Amino acid sequence: MPRLAQQTAPHSPKPVSVAPDFDTEADEIAFNTAIAQFNEQQFYACHDTLEALWVEAMEPQRTFLQGVLQLAVGYYHLLNQNWRGATILLGEGLSRLDYYCPEYLSVDVAALVRTSRDNLAALQALKPEQVEQFPHDRIPTIRWHSAPSS
Repeated sequence: MPRLAQQTAPHSPKPVSVAPDFDTEADEIAFNTAIAQFNEQQFYACHDTLEALWVEAMEPQRTFLQGVLQLAVGYYHLLNQNWRGATILLGEGLSRLDYYCPEYLSVDVAALVRTSRDNLAALQALKPEQVEQFPHDRIPTIRWHSAPSS
């Protein structure tokens, strides 16, 4: 059994297990790295890290990883003012992640989906040539799901 990474959940003094469903410790570390890369808006690196996990993953992890990967690529396109790429990839990622709400692999999927869906709607309300008007501070971070109270 792989050793579980520990992280303190927001507003919780207890550490919670992060990504407990990976077959190897290396995969768990890679997943945690990908989340950190996403949160630091290093979306290209996040894509590479998640893709390495995705190609080896089995369902249901495979589709989840693909959804997060697609959001990362969508936000990469947004930062590079590619309206079409951003809207397509955000939409594709969202369609894959809905199934995993509210939480999967200790990730608060519901919050990620909600914010990304709002961002997609705001982006779609802009014309492609207005993409630079999208406020980058609306790009979400991936939050770990809080541990249940005991």
